[in-house]
Amino acid sequence: MADVDPDVLADIDGRIAIIRDNLRELVEQAAGYSGAANEELTADRISDQQAKLDALLAERDRLTAG
Repeated sequence: MADVDPDVLADIDGRIAIIRDNLRELVEQAAGYSGAANEELTADRISDQQAKLDALLAERDRLTAG
């Protein structure tokens, strides 16, 4: 493992946890919505959160790679 500041990893892990919670909530909301406009908005939000999560996971992997 690379020499990484534990505070940086803690920050990334915290942001990952927040985004995962956001995704979970959005999926629950999507299950309760009806109507194309609401579904499209929710899908866009889920896609945005997933992209952020993917970027954070890649950053964490890059930092911790040996």
